[in-house]
Amino acid sequence: MLGWYPGHMNKARRQIKDALPEIDVIIEVLDARLPYSSANPMLNELRGNKPCLKILSRDDLADPVITKRWIKHFEGQSETRAITVTTTESRTLKQIPKIVKEMAGQVRKDRPVRVMVMGIPNVGKSTLINSLAGKKVAKVGDEPAVTKRQQKIALPSGIAIIDTPGVLWPRIEDQNSAYRLATSGAIRNTAIDYLDIAMFAAGELMVRYPQPLSSRYKMNKLPETPEAILELIASKRGGLKAGGQIDWHKASEVLLNDLRSGHMGRLSLEVPEDIPEPVDESENADETNVPTAG
Repeated sequence: MLGWYPGHMNKARRQIKDALPEIDVIIEVLDARLPYSSANPMLNELRGNKPCLKILSRDDLADPVITKRWIKHFEGQSETRAITVTTTESRTLKQIPKIVKEMAGQVRKDRPVRVMVMGIPNVGKSTLINSLAGKKVAKVGDEPAVTKRQQKIALPSGIAIIDTPGVLWPRIEDQNSAYRLATSGAIRNTAIDYLDIAMFAAGELMVRYPQPLSSRYKMNKLPETPEAILELIASKRGGLKAGGQIDWHKASEVLLNDLRSGHMGRLSLEVPEDIPEPVDESENADETNVPTAG
C-alpha cells in the first residue's frame, strides 16, 4: 500500500496544535481543481472554531463553473470565507490582508494579526506567501513537501504569517480522493504507480471532460476504456517501443503532465456532490484506503 507520511509531517502536526491558541485567523490553501480532496481533515479537526479563509489556489487551471459551486459550498460553512486566486496575480492577492483583518475582529493595536497558513504539499502555499510578502521568503519547488519547518513572516500590511510545512494525513478514507491527490501531483511521483494513477485519470476525463481529452490527442472517436486511451496516447506521443510494444510509463507520464500543466484546458477533478457521506470510524479502523503502489 502507498504510504507517504514523513517524520517532519508528524512534527508539523504537533507544531500546528501548539501554535493555534495564539492564532487569530487560519488560511487554508486548497487546490481549486480538487477542493475537497486537498482539504486535510486533520487540519479541520485542529482548527476548532478559528475563523478560516479558504483560498482556492490555481484558479487558472480549474473549471470556472465548478469553482463557483465550491465557493458557494464553503461560504455556507460557519466562520468561513472562500476566494479564488492565481497565486502570482497581484491584483487578486491585495484583497487577502483586508479579508483576514475583517475575520480576525478586535485585535490589540500593539501586535499584528496572527495568521497561520496551512495546506497540503504542492498546493501553491509558498508561492502565495511570497506573493503576499512581495519577495521570496518561503521556499518554492515542484516537488511536494518543500517547506520542512515552521516559519514566521512579518508582512508590511500589519499581518504576521506562520507558514507550516505541507501536511498529508496518515490515512485517506476516500480512495477516490487519494487517486485525485496523486493525479494532481500532491503525492511524490516516486511513491505512486504512474500507470495506476494514469488509468484513474483517463477514466475520470472520459466522464467529466471527453471533449478536451479528444481534442488534446486528436482523437476522431473517444476510446471506450482508459487502457485504450493510453494506448492511443502512446502511439501519438512517442510511447511505442521496438516491435510496437507500448511504453505504458511514457504514455502515463504524457497524460499526467498534460493534465497537471493545464494543457487540456481548465479542468476540475471533483464537484461538491462528490463529497462522500460520513462513515462510522469504528467500521474502518483497520483499513487504509489509498492507491496501491507497484
